[in-house]
Amino acid sequence: MKDRIYICHTYYHAYISFLKEFYIREKEAKEGKTHSEASIVLSRLSNNFEDSKERYKASGVFAEVFDFDERREDSYPELDKLRQPGNIIKNLFNRMRLMSEFSKATESVVDIDYKEYKDIYVFCDMDPIGIYLTKHKIPYHAVEDGLNTLKYIDLARFQDRKLFKLKRFLSKKLNLIFMPNGLSKYCIDMEVNDLSVIKYPCKNYVELSRKMLSDRLTTDEKKILLKAFIKDYDSLKDQIDEMGDEDKILILTDPLCSLDIREQIFKDIIKMYEPEGRIFLKPHPRDVLDYDALFPDYPKIEASVPMEILNLFDNLHFKKAVGVLTEMKAITFADEAIRLGADFMDKYEAPEIHRQNESI
Repeated sequence: MKDRIYICHTYYHAYISFLKEFYIREKEAKEGKTHSEASIVLSRLSNNFEDSKERYKASGVFAEVFDFDERREDSYPELDKLRQPGNIIKNLFNRMRLMSEFSKATESVVDIDYKEYKDIYVFCDMDPIGIYLTKHKIPYHAVEDGLNTLKYIDLARFQDRKLFKLKRFLSKKLNLIFMPNGLSKYCIDMEVNDLSVIKYPCKNYVELSRKMLSDRLTTDEKKILLKAFIKDYDSLKDQIDEMGDEDKILILTDPLCSLDIREQIFKDIIKMYEPEGRIFLKPHPRDVLDYDALFPDYPKIEASVPMEILNLFDNLHFKKAVGVLTEMKAITFADEAIRLGADFMDKYEAPEIHRQNESI
C-alpha cells in the first residue's frame, strides 16, 4: 500500500503539500523511521498549473506527480435536471440523486486508484473529488482551502444554513448527501491553520500551524521551493535586485466581482496607496483581468508564484502589502500587511455576498 497523496487545486495547496512533506520527513528522521513516500495531484478544475508538474517532479519531494482533469457539475448536461429549484423536500431528494450521479460521472476522469493510499489529503473537498471519494466510501483528510479560510467563510454551513442539523445528519451519519469541510461521512478530519479563529468549530477539526511549517524550513528546503514554484528564477531575482531601497507598496489582486468592477477596485486601491511609494502588482493565479494591458505603468510579479514564496528572498522588502480579501498574516516581507476586508468591499457589491459567515 502507498503512503500519502495530496489532491491540490491551487498553487497554495501545492505549497502547503511541500511544507507538510518536509515536516513529515524531519519527524521520521528524528524517530528513526524509514522515509515514507508521497504523491501529488494537480487538478485543472480552477487553476492552470502550466509546467509545474515537471518542476514538482524534479524537486524529488514527490514520488509521483499526476494531472487531474476534474470537472464541475455543469460539464455534465445530464445532471441539469437535478439542479432545478423546488421545495425543500424535492431539493433534498434531488441532492441525494445528484451525489450519486455526479460521482458516477466523475469516474470517467479519475484515473488513480485512491484505495491504494493509506492517507489522502484533499484541499477544498467541496470540489468534485470530495463527492467521488465519499460516494466510493474512501476515507480522506480534508485540508483548509487557504490560510484561515474558515475564519472568513464556512461555505458548508453558509450554503446549508437552512435545516443545517438535518443535512449534517444526512451527510455525516447516513451518507445520503454530501457536505464538505469535515461534515461528510468519510472525512476522517479537517486540518486547519488556527482553531482559535474559527467561529463555528467542529470536533473533526485538527490544527497544524502554517507558521510552524514555514518557520522550520531549512536552507536546502527553501532552495527546493524556489526552484519548484518559480518558472524563471533568474528573471524574478533580477527584478527583485533592481527594486532598490525606495518605499514600495505591493498590491495583491483577488478574483473579485465582475471584471469591470474589479478593474475599478484596483484603480481605487492604487490611488489610495500610490502617494506612499512605488506600486507593484501581484496578480492572483485565478484572476483573469488583463493587468498588463490595463495597468501598464506598474511592475508585476508573476501570478503563479504563491505570495508565501516571496518570504524566501532575503533582499525583498516592501513598506506595505495590501490585499482585499486575501489573508495577509503569512507575509513577512513587508513592514505592514493590510487586509482591506468586508467593509471596503461593501462599496462595490452587496454586503451579503462577502459576509457569508455573518449570515449563518
